[in-house]
Amino acid sequence: MRRATTPGPRLLFAALTLTVVAAVSLGTFASNGGAAASDPANTAPPTIAGTAREGQTLTADPGTWTGTQPITYAYEWQRCTATGASCAAISGATTKTYVLTTADAGATLRVKVTATDSTGSTSATSVPTAVVPRAAPATGCPSGTGTANVQAVSPPARLVIDQYQVTPATVTPSTDSVTVRFHVSDTCGQAVQDALVFATTVPYNQFSIAPEQATDANGWAQLQMPRLGGFPAARRQQLLVLFARARKPGEKVLAGIAARRLVSTPVNLR
Repeated sequence: MRRATTPGPRLLFAALTLTVVAAVSLGTFASNGGAAASDPANTAPPTIAGTAREGQTLTADPGTWTGTQPITYAYEWQRCTATGASCAAISGATTKTYVLTTADAGATLRVKVTATDSTGSTSATSVPTAVVPRAAPATGCPSGTGTANVQAVSPPARLVIDQYQVTPATVTPSTDSVTVRFHVSDTCGQAVQDALVFATTVPYNQFSIAPEQATDANGWAQLQMPRLGGFPAARRQQLLVLFARARKPGEKVLAGIAARRLVSTPVNLR
C-alpha cells in the first residue's frame, strides 16, 4: 500500500502568497467599483472671470475634475509676460480671488488650481488673461476747461502767476500807493479761483504788504500797497521789484502747489 505524501514547506509558502495577493487584489477591485483608484483628473481647465485692469478683482473657477469625492481645490495666482510666458507665483495670492495692483501693469495673469482627493493631487493652469493696461499718469488737473477752483488742483499740477498789472505803470516820487493785479492759472491751462495771492516789494519797506487776497471767478486778485518811508530804495532806482506768491488755502506756504514770481515796474525819480 502506497503512503500519502504531504506538500513540502516551499510549496505551502507559495500557495499562501498567491492567496494573499488574490485577496488584496479582489478587495481593491471591489472597493473601487471594479477599477483601481487614481489621482484627480482635469477634464476642463480652470478659467478666470473679471476685467484685467488695475484695482479690479479677478475670480478663478477651478474647472471640471473627476476623482474620489470629496475633491478640494487650492489656488496659486501667477504673473506672466504679455505673451503669457515666464509665469511666477505672486506672493500671498492663494485664494479664489485676486485684486490687480500696479505691479500687474503690462503683464498677464494665470491661475494654477491644484485638486486633491484621498488618492493624491493634480494641477491644471488657466489660459492667460488679457494684458493689464498701464494706468494713465495722474495729472492733478480739474475736469473741464473753464475756471477751476483751487481746491480741485492737486500735484503734479501747480499754480502759475501768468499775468500782472501795476498802476501807475511808472512809479514816481509823487506816487502815494501802487495797485497790483495778478492773474493765477494752473499748469493745465485753466484760470484758478480762490487762490490766495501775496505780494511785497524787494527790498522791503518801500510799499506796505497787503493782506492776502483771493482770486476772483476770472482768476484775478488785486492788492493795494501804500507808500512807506523806504521808497526810493536807492537814489538811482529804476525798477520797483515785487515778490508775488499764489497758494492753495490750507497748504504750507513753502510747499504744495504754490507759485512764486518776481515782477517789476519802471521807476522814474527825475
